[in-house]
Amino acid sequence: MSSSESFPSELITKYGLAGPRYTSYPTALQFHEGFDAEAYRRHVQRSNDDLIPLPLSLYVHLPFCETLCYYCACNKKVTRNNTLTDSYLQSLNREIEMQGELFDRDRQVIQLHFGGGTPTYYDDLQLKHIIEKLSEHFFLSRSSTREFSIEIDPRTVSEERIGYLADIGLNRVSMGIQDFDPAVQKAVNRIQDEGKTLGLIHAARRAGFNSVSVDLIYGLPLQTAKSFETTIDSVLTARPDRISVYNYAHLPHLFRAQRMINTDEVPSPEVRLELLSSTTTKLVDAGYVYIGMDHFALPDDELSVAMREGTLQRNFQGYSTCRATDLVGLGVSAIGKVGNSFVQNQKDIRDWQAFIDAGKLPVWRGIGLSGEDRLRREIISAIMCQGELKFSEIEAAFGIDFSDHFALELDSLKPLQDDGLIKISEGDLEVTPVGLLLLRVIAMKFDEYLIKDQTAKAYSKVI
Repeated sequence: MSSSESFPSELITKYGLAGPRYTSYPTALQFHEGFDAEAYRRHVQRSNDDLIPLPLSLYVHLPFCETLCYYCACNKKVTRNNTLTDSYLQSLNREIEMQGELFDRDRQVIQLHFGGGTPTYYDDLQLKHIIEKLSEHFFLSRSSTREFSIEIDPRTVSEERIGYLADIGLNRVSMGIQDFDPAVQKAVNRIQDEGKTLGLIHAARRAGFNSVSVDLIYGLPLQTAKSFETTIDSVLTARPDRISVYNYAHLPHLFRAQRMINTDEVPSPEVRLELLSSTTTKLVDAGYVYIGMDHFALPDDELSVAMREGTLQRNFQGYSTCRATDLVGLGVSAIGKVGNSFVQNQKDIRDWQAFIDAGKLPVWRGIGLSGEDRLRREIISAIMCQGELKFSEIEAAFGIDFSDHFALELDSLKPLQDDGLIKISEGDLEVTPVGLLLLRVIAMKFDEYLIKDQTAKAYSKVI
């Protein structure tokens, strides 16, 4: 969106349905336990056997936190039990060995991400050891273009430690802020010093990090448009390269921690809409590019460049610039994507460790993609990442007549076109600036699983 365009409140309300975030297609709801370790091995081998195998991306899940943030819906474990956390690292080392044995050593790792939980729960030497272990069993890129990132909790990291993280090879950092307002912080049990957090952004730049990203959340208890604007103004003084502004989904029946939040203090849909409107307008006016799906980036940031050049992609960490990679998930509940398959590890730490102790890959479930899945994945990816769909390119890649194959879907898109979310010509679908705010709604029209099951169960609301 440009700063001159008015915020489409009525359309947001009209299309504010529940639906997938499309970090994968098919989504994780379609994963099944019939996809086991042997199926995963077969997909890895096919990937190795490709004429030009894809480079690799590694995701390492470190699930531990020292304190509980009430809003959090991540798979995490709140503990200060060193026996448990040290045991987890031992199992992770063994999983790295087992996964490394599967992939040809000439497949370079160009992307690495530590996610949580709180990866910085572990100390500097432990994090260094993990990277060294990965280097023993995978070919880690040394190129300046590599993307090696870590999520940090500013409450657990000093400016000196930021420098150490750069020294061990990390060059991108993401830090959680959520909200600086003291009342909101108390309501969600995350007390965080504003000055220290902003100082870490500047420290990361001095340390040579290529990209600094911050996470904010709107819809938290006690938030108002005015109070959240104060947080946005504060963040803008440090001008991070990327800002993600997520919608808080209050689902206490699914996530026990959220039962600690007073439901009466959660903003109404009207206030949420006001929060989204003011935040989007303020960030765009400040010069940030709206990438889509909660993400904003400076014009010269790699996400913005990838969006312009058509190389943007989505995975389970959100938007990314590394489009053509196989993703290897390491750690409890981690998700990977290899070839035409998705795979997820056991979601319980004890089950995950039991598999590894038995010398087995800790696969819980996954899915091998059918031809129709691959076709629709390509379409949904184009909508979510490029905001454009060229029918002729899909026809050439998959040998179909687009208008015939998707006659029902094209008919279902007519109301969205009438409302100005998209423009459809004879051979092209283009998402409008307004439609960028509702990418999920557009993509859902091509989701075969949702078409067959209109309930959209287990998904959060689009806005």
